[in-house]
Amino acid sequence: MPQLDTSTWLITILSMMISLFSLIQLKFHKYTYPTNPTPTDLKTTKQPTPWESKWTKIYSPLSLPPQ
Repeated sequence: MPQLDTSTWLITILSMMISLFSLIQLKFHKYTYPTNPTPTDLKTTKQPTPWESKWTKIYSPLSLPPQ
């Protein structure tokens, strides 16, 4: 049975990694990113909720009188 020749594997793997790296770099180079993003001030406005004006109480079954 002939033996597998592995002498070219290193060159093949290295060239594949270099080509993949350069392709990924070219893909990322196409995107434009903002140079200096500035944060925007978010004004929080309180939304009135219907339960704020009412008095509510949650009754637990254990706190009710026995029937």
